[in-house]
Amino acid sequence: MTDAAQNKFEQQRREKRYKIEQMGVDPYGGRMEEPSSAQTVKAQYEEGKKARYAGRIVLLRDIGKLIFITLRDSTGTIQIGLSKQLLTDRWEMLKLLDLGDIVWVEGQLGKTKTGEMTIWVEKVEMLSKALLPPPEKFHGLADPDLRYRQRYVDLWANPEVMERFQKRSAMVSSIRAFLQAKGFVEVETPMMQAIAGGAAAKPFTTHHNTLDIDLYMRIAPELFLKRLLVGGMEKVFEINRNFRNEGLSTRHNPEFTMMELYQAYADYGVMMELTEGVVADLIEKLDGIWERPFGDKQINYSRPWRRATYAELLKEYAGCDIEDVATVRQKAKQLGIQDTDKKDDAVVISEVFEATVEEKLMNPTFVMDYPAALCPLTRQSKKDPRFAERFELFIAGMEVANAYTELNDPDVQEKNFRQQLRGLSEEESMAKMDEDFINALKYGMPPAGGLGIGIDRLVMLLTDATSIRDVILFPLLRPEAKE
Repeated sequence: MTDAAQNKFEQQRREKRYKIEQMGVDPYGGRMEEPSSAQTVKAQYEEGKKARYAGRIVLLRDIGKLIFITLRDSTGTIQIGLSKQLLTDRWEMLKLLDLGDIVWVEGQLGKTKTGEMTIWVEKVEMLSKALLPPPEKFHGLADPDLRYRQRYVDLWANPEVMERFQKRSAMVSSIRAFLQAKGFVEVETPMMQAIAGGAAAKPFTTHHNTLDIDLYMRIAPELFLKRLLVGGMEKVFEINRNFRNEGLSTRHNPEFTMMELYQAYADYGVMMELTEGVVADLIEKLDGIWERPFGDKQINYSRPWRRATYAELLKEYAGCDIEDVATVRQKAKQLGIQDTDKKDDAVVISEVFEATVEEKLMNPTFVMDYPAALCPLTRQSKKDPRFAERFELFIAGMEVANAYTELNDPDVQEKNFRQQLRGLSEEESMAKMDEDFINALKYGMPPAGGLGIGIDRLVMLLTDATSIRDVILFPLLRPEAKE
């Protein structure tokens, strides 16, 4: 809709609002007797029974002395019938109703000649006069960003969008219930941190005026959750936001939701079972369908999921033996990976793995035993110290979860930190050692397993949303171009 058209429609609706006010009716109403939801009204239908309902007008047919309106709330739609004979004192006001207005009604339940359930209205109240009309064919707009920018319209204009976010809310609640039933305690750790730790990522910077110090929006809660293990909280989890000052894509939003947990006396094998359990529980509660669409793919979630080592998958998809570094470097050059001569062997292996393996992992796959050099917070394998007891879960070519057998030796942890920070300048936020975390480990942290699951990506997969923006109510968007 052009600005001129929008201004024209808004002016027309303002004139209608003025007429409503002149009738002594408040166009923005007040609190009415609590309405039932569309879902409840339909479930408890009984001919002649009284019902109260409130919703937004999404369809309006005025046929003179009778007006049929479809109202929508968060659970569905209901048709209401307005008769001049029953509503003589409000008829003039009712003729000023528009698509998008919100009304409250009370009346008897019945059915039309075509059999559609209808509330035959006896009382009606105006609750909110919409000054802008709903966009026509909102779902099919050429500019997809408009749906994200105007989510307040997208939600009621497109019922499937509302349903997806209701499912997201139910899924987060289910994860909480699943973990609490297993004895995990939900906690909250700092969003603003003096040191950006727990992951290798670029943080957002902020400033505390009173203390006159720079702080970082957290990139991960890991180091604080592990402090709680030291303190004796043996099973902890947090579902909250992380912030990473990195790119935007269909799979990345700088502000995203993670579920991260730690369990004392566990290892990454226990974390695999827990991960399968969380997702299986979600699917059972959603619909029990184990083979699900994701874009043009079909993903089979039937258990048990595939478990394969990092080295096995590199051999399978890249044709490289992880111990033959020369061959891996040659493969990297064939793939066009830049500056391989300046990179450590482990980094080159990682980039080849990312380029050749990850996108091939469609059905749920636990990628186990990463090169230890890539995992400074992870316990090394007792069988082969070159590898770490870490897995990442891939589904539809996306990393969905990451887990470790946690490192709890303070001296080894400090050594790994220093090696990770080598070469970074003092100005770089990630160049700061978390001395207090090392100090905490010196008091003794029990052996533990740790797990992080990306909530946004998991919701994407289970609701067939191929863009992360479709599962975040208000995703970060580029500024609108000025005309």
